[in-house]
Amino acid sequence: MPRSRSVTLDFAARGQLFSHLAAMEKAGVPVAQALLSVALPGRAGAALQALRAQVAGGRDMASAGLHSGLLTPLDSSLLSAAQSSGCLAAVYQRLAERYSYRAQQVAAVKSRLLMPAAVLVLALFIQPLPALVGGQLSIVGYLWGVLWSLLLLGALYGLGRGLYLRRQHAPAGAASPLDGLLANVPILGPALLRRNLRDFFDSLGLMLEAGMPMLDALPKACAVIRHAPLRKRFSTVQLAVQRGQSLAQALVSVDFPGQGLALGLIRTGEASGTLPASLLNYAGVETQKLDSLTEQLATWLPRLLYAGVMLWMAYGLLTGGGFGPRLPADVG
Repeated sequence: MPRSRSVTLDFAARGQLFSHLAAMEKAGVPVAQALLSVALPGRAGAALQALRAQVAGGRDMASAGLHSGLLTPLDSSLLSAAQSSGCLAAVYQRLAERYSYRAQQVAAVKSRLLMPAAVLVLALFIQPLPALVGGQLSIVGYLWGVLWSLLLLGALYGLGRGLYLRRQHAPAGAASPLDGLLANVPILGPALLRRNLRDFFDSLGLMLEAGMPMLDALPKACAVIRHAPLRKRFSTVQLAVQRGQSLAQALVSVDFPGQGLALGLIRTGEASGTLPASLLNYAGVETQKLDSLTEQLATWLPRLLYAGVMLWMAYGLLTGGGFGPRLPADVG
């Protein structure tokens, strides 16, 4: 069956969906029955109907959600691993918590960006006023300049959102030409790698905790890594483990952010027989670091944008013609 077009579903709606599925799974309700009490708006409602039909036809939740377009490849990979290891309720709950928290972060960033955005729009109307008052710009030219700027900002926003959604819904094994570029972006690049590593160790810990053998869990965990160069580096870990090395020994030759802490926790877990808990602990530490970075960006990015807009508006007012005293041409 061909895969349906991916559905744009916001973080809050995804969090509610997985929270409901987690509750139903813990209560022992079959997923086909649990989906009957879920309601989603717009195109997501049509995708939900397709998901119900596929699950009722005997398809598992991971593949049905991916083919219906309702689940992202990352969600599907995690659920597939959870279905194999028997920890589906735990993964539902983790996804619910993750998406709910991301929804709160997005809402906080949007609310903090509201004032800079309003100031920017105001600046687009104010900045050309000196030229308009000074006669250097006609009313038509003034309106066209403002309209063109608004259209450009809207196009840039749409392009950025489209690229983000395309990346989110790309197949798990697909390589993106942006991977290398994004990894080199200051602050955001390391955060992208750490997010992929967090997902890898988190899913690996969950599968091992449920009793899945290491050699079966490793390829599934590697498939969760979205960043193609990083996924290629971690593909060597499975080969090393197959040759008899421990997980810590296999990871020594793989360079990644936070390697020292990860190796320390993994060695302790292997020595004490608590490797799954150690992997989950490391994933939790990385989650806290990522949350802290997101909070800092949510705090400082609006301030920087606000300051930049104010400086740009002040510069336009001070240097534009039409404001301030002007000497007659014959006096100069």
